[in-house]
Amino acid sequence: MLPDLAPWRASVDFRRLWLSGLVTNFGSFLTFVALPVQMKELTHSAAAVGAIGAVELVPLIVFGLYGGALADAWDKRKLILWTEAGQGLLCAALLLNALVPHPAVWPLYVVAAFSSALGSVQRPALDALTPRIVAHEHLPAAASLNSLRWTVGGVAGPALAGVVVAFAGLGWAYAVDLVTFVVSVVFVMRIAAAPASHASPKPSLRSIAEGARYAWGRKELLGTYAIDLAAMFLAMPLAVLPFLADELHAPWSLGLMYASAPAGALVVSLTSGWTSRVRRHGRMVVLAAALWGLAIAAAGATGNVWLVLFFLAVGGGCDMVSGIFRGAMWNQTIPDELRGRLAGIELLSYSVGPQLGQVRSGGVAAWAGVRTSVWSGGLLCVGAVGLLALCLPGLMTYDVRTNEHAVRLRDQRKAAAPVRG
Repeated sequence: MLPDLAPWRASVDFRRLWLSGLVTNFGSFLTFVALPVQMKELTHSAAAVGAIGAVELVPLIVFGLYGGALADAWDKRKLILWTEAGQGLLCAALLLNALVPHPAVWPLYVVAAFSSALGSVQRPALDALTPRIVAHEHLPAAASLNSLRWTVGGVAGPALAGVVVAFAGLGWAYAVDLVTFVVSVVFVMRIAAAPASHASPKPSLRSIAEGARYAWGRKELLGTYAIDLAAMFLAMPLAVLPFLADELHAPWSLGLMYASAPAGALVVSLTSGWTSRVRRHGRMVVLAAALWGLAIAAAGATGNVWLVLFFLAVGGGCDMVSGIFRGAMWNQTIPDELRGRLAGIELLSYSVGPQLGQVRSGGVAAWAGVRTSVWSGGLLCVGAVGLLALCLPGLMTYDVRTNEHAVRLRDQRKAAAPVRG
C-alpha cells in the first residue's frame, strides 16, 4: 500500500523536480486561499469571487495550447525556470497591493490572468519532462509521487493560510508564497537540460493542430479529457467555500474546507502502492469521477460542518485516484515528440473545468443559494460521467498490457539508452 519510491531512488533530476514542486505548491496554496478571501472582503460578492475563474480562462486556453507546442520545441527546463520566476514576480505584486492602505480589486484579476498564462506555459513542460527523467515502468509510481507532493502542499498550505490570514493578515500569506518561489527556482536550476526532440516541429498553429488530430484519434484519451472536464465544471465548489463557511456559521472552518480535499488526496497518495498493479486505468477514471460527484453532492446536502469537511475529503481522495490513472494513461502511451502538445490539451481538460466551475458555482450560488449550487453540481457530475462512459467505450476497455500505443512506447523505451540518474 505504501508509495513506490523507485522513481525517487533512480533519478536525481526527478528528486530535484519533486522538491521544487513541493516547495512551490505549499506557497501557491497560501495564495490560493488568500486571493478569494481578499476578493470576498473587498466586494462581498460570490459572483465576483467566481469571476476569478472567468478571467483565468482565456489565458489558460490560449497559452495552454501554445505552451504545449513550446514544450515540444524548446528546452523544458528553461521554460519551467523562467515561468517559475515570473510567478514569483506576480506574487510580489499581490503582496504590494495587500500592503497599501486601500487595496484595489483590479490587481487581483490582472494577477490571476497573468498567473494563469504562466502556469499554462509551465505545466506542459513539467508534464513532458517527467517521462524524460523517469523510466517507463516507473511512470505510474512517479504519477503517485507527484500527486503526493501536490497533496502535502494542498493540506498544509490551506490549513496554514486560514490561520495566517485570520491572525497575521493577507500580506503574510503572499510573502511566504514569494519566498517559496525563490527556493523552487534554485532547485530547478540544478536540473539537467532537456532539449527538444529532433522530431519536434517549431511552435505554430500547424504543430498545435497536429497534436489535436492525434488526440482526436485516441478515443481513450478523449475519454479522460471529457470525464475530468465534466467533473470539474459541474462539481468544483471552491469559489463558494467562503460563503458556505459563513452559511454554516463556521467561518473558522474555511481553511479546513480548502484543505479537506487535498487531505483526502493525501491519504490516497500515501497508500498508492496498489495503483501500480491496476491495468484497466480507464475504468478507474470513470468510477473515481462518479464517486467525486456523489461526495460533493453529499457535502452540499448536509448542514453539519464536520460532515461537509468529511465529504470534501472523500471527494478529494476520489479525484486523486482519477488523476493518478489519467496521468498513467497519458505518460505511458504518448510519444515524446508529441508529449508537450498533448500535455497542453491535458492542461485544458483538468484546468478549464475548474475555472468554468468557479463561474458556474458562483453564479448558481447567487441565483439559488450556496448549498444548492454545491449539491446540484455533484448530481449533474454523476449523470454526465455515466453518459460519457456509455459514449466512449474505448475508455472502459483500455488495458495497459495490450493497448497498442502503450506497447509501442514501452518497446521504444526498452531499446533506448538508460535513463540519466
